[in-house]
Amino acid sequence: MTRRRTLTIATFNVNGINARLSNLLAWLDYLKPDVVALQELKCEDAAFPREAIERQGYGAIWKGQRAWNGVALLARDAVPVESRRVLPGDASDRQSRYIEAAAHGIVIGGLYLPNGNPQPGPKFDDKLKWMARLHRHARTLVDLPHPAALIGDFNVIPSDLDVYDPAAWKKDALNQPEVRASYARLLEQGWTDALRSVFGSEQVFTFWDYFRQHAERDRGLRIDHLLLNPALATRLVEVGVDRWVRLEPGASDHAPVWMKIQR
Repeated sequence: MTRRRTLTIATFNVNGINARLSNLLAWLDYLKPDVVALQELKCEDAAFPREAIERQGYGAIWKGQRAWNGVALLARDAVPVESRRVLPGDASDRQSRYIEAAAHGIVIGGLYLPNGNPQPGPKFDDKLKWMARLHRHARTLVDLPHPAALIGDFNVIPSDLDVYDPAAWKKDALNQPEVRASYARLLEQGWTDALRSVFGSEQVFTFWDYFRQHAERDRGLRIDHLLLNPALATRLVEVGVDRWVRLEPGASDHAPVWMKIQR
């Protein structure tokens, strides 16, 4: 057997893992990613489809939550070595939005950042507080001598380039100046936004809502991100979005986003 020269790392907001399990398994079989971060499991821990995931060749760790949220990390032919399952900084936080582990020699933080709508209001304030906590924890990862990545659904539209119609999303929490500024400050720590670093000024989306055939018309947003610390960024080879998954029957409103890195 020839060993692959690259590792494929992906993130996918499945929008209900049990409701969309066939879509997820078909995509795993197609791409065969080495590490996957999943968001919006929308199930309790006991309902996570562990056996189906293992039959596909993946070990998994997860933190579920009934009806909402829920995050997981999968590793091909391995089990992720968990380091934490909550974002530090708020002992009262009970939402399943962050999980971190080592897999295939890389520290992976998988996250599902709060949506923040409606704004202004308490939910938007909580979003900004969560981002501030993320900043503090990210600083402990960005300067690590070994590779690390923060990947997942950030619920952040970084710029007008990342939305099909900026005016239509002007009032949305994902698109507020404070949110964009917070994301920019995160990158200033030294993180590389993999999709933007490869696609440059080309428009690319990762999410399309279910209205007015937005997916078919490619009227979307870029809110799922792959951030690489300097030790990993130098190994980036390729990045992509599997939009075809979004176009499948019964699909999530997100598409998987992936990168290939040198081993």
